[in-house]
Amino acid sequence: MFVAPPLRRRFSTQPNHLISQVVGAIIQNRPFDTAPSPHHHHQRIWTSETVIQVLRSIPLHLFQSTRSIGRQNTSRHRSPLKQRNLKQETLKYQTGSLILGPAAHRDPTRVNLGLEKALEFYYWVETHFDFQHNELTCKEMALVLVKGNRMNLFWDFLKNMSRGGDKRSNLVTTVTMTCLIKALGDGGLVNEALSAFYRMKQFHCKPDVFAYNNAIYALCRVGFFKKAKFLFGQMDLPGFRCPPDVFTYTILISSYCRYAMETGSRKAIRRRVWEANHLFRLMLFKGFVPDVVTYNCLINGCCKTNRIGRALELFDEMTKRECVPNRVTYDSFIRYYSAVNEVDRAIEMLKMMREKGHGVPSSSSYTPIIHSLCEVGRVGEAVDLMVELVEGGSIPREYTYELVCNALEREGKMDLLDENLRTHIEIGIENRIRQVMKVKPTMRRDMSLLWDG
Repeated sequence: MFVAPPLRRRFSTQPNHLISQVVGAIIQNRPFDTAPSPHHHHQRIWTSETVIQVLRSIPLHLFQSTRSIGRQNTSRHRSPLKQRNLKQETLKYQTGSLILGPAAHRDPTRVNLGLEKALEFYYWVETHFDFQHNELTCKEMALVLVKGNRMNLFWDFLKNMSRGGDKRSNLVTTVTMTCLIKALGDGGLVNEALSAFYRMKQFHCKPDVFAYNNAIYALCRVGFFKKAKFLFGQMDLPGFRCPPDVFTYTILISSYCRYAMETGSRKAIRRRVWEANHLFRLMLFKGFVPDVVTYNCLINGCCKTNRIGRALELFDEMTKRECVPNRVTYDSFIRYYSAVNEVDRAIEMLKMMREKGHGVPSSSSYTPIIHSLCEVGRVGEAVDLMVELVEGGSIPREYTYELVCNALEREGKMDLLDENLRTHIEIGIENRIRQVMKVKPTMRRDMSLLWDG
């Protein structure tokens, strides 16, 4: 493999230029300059912020696949998150099998290069520039190893940083371990996240309520409810150092409601929704005050499992406790009433949200009602709601607009839709498609499929 010559030019003292030079050397696999000029010994050019920015740039440029470029920076997954097996993923890559999940379409060569250069850079700034690493830089380096899925290097690095030495103290703190538990859980490495939680004492850290909450959330995301309830039971013991808080109960309630429908069994659905309601009542019994997020999770779960009576009770209880509902609360009822063909009740909830000022209706609020109106033949009302949606500053989804146009064409009422409004909507949809195609180069769409009018 060809290796470019090392960096021998003088590093810039400007932070942005310095970061660009080092990141370029990492991407091109060029050795770092091992003979800095005497000018740099009298001026510290490396700060914690610049080191952190370099470390954060490595996963962005080397760990992501070409299909991931431009995606939203979020931890949400459209498909249910599952526990990953790194050994199986390695075997699949060696045999050329398809790999699904967060590691799909990755280039292991670039990932290994990023990990090697990250560790080399981390120790290079310490040895050649007398830079003293702190908790923040240690955490960012550990996050790079987590994102690269090299657990052996990850554990060795934490052991090395927790030992300390003559020049540095223990850099592994409770906050650092909590962030790592969250990152491992977001990447589908839940067993590794639980292992990091139990090894906190090995690194001289004491778990706090935030560490417990992140561990419980990681377990709930992959359906490990027994392990999550075990940790919750530890927190709920009398006199325990880290008692549960509102967020702890909200995690369990939302997880039970979210994964209830995925079981496919009526008995399991009833059991999980019962568990969510039981935790909610236990939360009230212990004096906790639920917030709007807790209510929204439970109301959404009841609506999805056709327990509208319980959902309305919770909605009335919110008003009595002076907990103001928001758009998410009303959207749960709107989706339910639209699905069970009670579209008038859904329109009432939409009007109530606007009149009481509990939120601004968006496309997610209007779309279920418009679809339901088109299904029952009330196309005129569907057009009026779509006009309200556009006047509110939103653009309907492509499928919603096409559904309304087809319904109008079947009934011969295309004149109900103003020509200027149609042009505005179609231009908005085209601009949204172009924006998606810019950040998703693999997406292709035949623009001739747009409506001619």
